[in-house]
Amino acid sequence: MAVAAKTLPRTQLRGAGIHWRSIIFEGILLLALLLSLAILFTLVSDVLIRGLPLLQERGVEFLTSPSSARASKAGVIQGIFGTVMMGVFVAVFAFPIGILTAVYLEEYAPDNRLTRFINVNIRNLAGVPSVVYGLLGLTIFVVGLKGFSGGRTMIAGGITLAVLVLPIVIITSSEAIRAVPRALREAGYGVGASRWEVTRLLVLPYAAPGILTGTVLSLSRALGETAPLILVGAVLGGFSAGNKNLVEQFFGSYTTLPVTIFGWASRAQTDFRALTAAAIIVLLVITLLTNTIAIVLRNRYERTW
Repeated sequence: MAVAAKTLPRTQLRGAGIHWRSIIFEGILLLALLLSLAILFTLVSDVLIRGLPLLQERGVEFLTSPSSARASKAGVIQGIFGTVMMGVFVAVFAFPIGILTAVYLEEYAPDNRLTRFINVNIRNLAGVPSVVYGLLGLTIFVVGLKGFSGGRTMIAGGITLAVLVLPIVIITSSEAIRAVPRALREAGYGVGASRWEVTRLLVLPYAAPGILTGTVLSLSRALGETAPLILVGAVLGGFSAGNKNLVEQFFGSYTTLPVTIFGWASRAQTDFRALTAAAIIVLLVITLLTNTIAIVLRNRYERTW
């Protein structure tokens, strides 16, 4: 038996011919990749063909015009402003809470049934459909906390999106912290550092690139959401903010680029098809910018030990 066990790997390394199963499996993987790229290329090409002529024709005027029922005057400035504000809410509420939760679960919480139960539920929450978070926001932030949020306002929408991406922030941050080598922690403890000092000076700097990448990608996910915001009061059509200042607009009507795209795409007029494609291009540019920021931050804070 021992001789047979030693000769088996040697026989496998020599090979008895062509491994058809491996070739077929590799071909299936390559086919799946090419199919995905073809679908993506088709969708992006269709959007560019429909939207670029309108952007070239209207230029900055399209980006600075408010929503309107007339396709010739409709723009995306309100959607851009709402999208940026949603990003601010996510960054202010979800990022600190999510990162601190991940630090506690990975560095301070004991490994017991309660901690494992919490981890399992956080991962389950990350897979919950976004519309469910919209119903949660409608029940809690729009109705239950109306005195704080003002009802169907930008505050309710922003907090709903923050809750939506919070499990994702926790998971990505936990994975980045877990990837820190155990030897690095032991070296810190070996020279007399406390747990807080090891976490602050060794663990977090090492995990910072992964944390930043995960949080910014979570932000990109939030900026593309539509269903939760419709449920918590985002306006599908045009509206006027009047002379409200920035703080007053938090307690008023709002919209975002995904909601604007959804509203225009549901209209029967053919003129709004080009507007929809142009707005998609603007949203893609914003998403690519956030992803670029994630890459720059990752490279900026990446360390070699």
